[in-house]
Amino acid sequence: MSSDSSLPLAMGFVGLGAMGKPMATNLAKALPAGAHLYVHDIVAAAVDELHALFPTIVVECGSAREVAQNADVVLTMLPEGAHVKSVYLNPSTGIMAALNQTSTKLLIDSSTIDTATNLHIRSQLATHSPGTSFYDAPVSGGVLGAERATVAFFAGASPSDPTLPRLTCLLQPMGSKTIPCGGASLGLAAKLSNNYLSGLITIATSEAMDMGMRAGIRADVLASVFKAGTAQNTICDVFNPVPGVCAAAPSSHGYVGGFRVQLMRKDIGLAVALARHVGARNVLGAAGLGVYAAASEAEDCRDRDSRVVYRYLGGKEHWEGKEVAAE
Repeated sequence: MSSDSSLPLAMGFVGLGAMGKPMATNLAKALPAGAHLYVHDIVAAAVDELHALFPTIVVECGSAREVAQNADVVLTMLPEGAHVKSVYLNPSTGIMAALNQTSTKLLIDSSTIDTATNLHIRSQLATHSPGTSFYDAPVSGGVLGAERATVAFFAGASPSDPTLPRLTCLLQPMGSKTIPCGGASLGLAAKLSNNYLSGLITIATSEAMDMGMRAGIRADVLASVFKAGTAQNTICDVFNPVPGVCAAAPSSHGYVGGFRVQLMRKDIGLAVALARHVGARNVLGAAGLGVYAAASEAEDCRDRDSRVVYRYLGGKEHWEGKEVAAE
């Protein structure tokens, strides 16, 4: 990936987890000559590894506050709302501690959290530093998408927002598309709606694959049937929960990597809460949440990719013709 001279010379990134680290890697690759990427994570090894890859670009910081003190634009990618709130609002180590009434930073949070926490952070920042801009821009595409820079960003901005072109430019090195969703926190509402659907599709795909395989159909043939028919979906085509169907999918590597099942439980829970808040009826929500909650506690599923629900549901992991080992 070539450098992009339209990117600022001082950018920051907080949160180098399964999604954040490949995103920050792609951003570092795209920065122009002389630019610096100020980074922080509570796991020092993740920061050290990124610095080792880009020793002249990546600058290690001891806190989110230090990142914001040095960078004009700061991106955050964190697991849960409590982490986001602390990173932004902690009075001694948070991003807001580096801001004042005249600051003009651009802050972009790509975490998947509840809309209430996002709006609270936005309100606190607006009062403390009215010149600072804060956007929610969660992503979809999983770890594979983050590594390949093909994730989609769902921006909490209207199509007419004057900052949108700048947002799109800043996010382009890390993803293939930025979709403005209408306004503050609506990027998150879009992401929760997406993950609700994706999580339920995973369960349905797992059940359908298991049913067809038990009837005697090879897993790869069944996946081809779904791809050619009305059941076609990205989970089946790219992240198939049956080991060996998609060579790059986490299921084909013991369900290691990918989007942890506990995080899918969190997101489905947030989506169910959002539905309740806005008065939407979702009859599958409780059942789906129950499956992910149980899988998150199962010893052979916990901490693995969310498509491990196939294993939790008793799906057949070894089948004739499989080319990729599950373990």
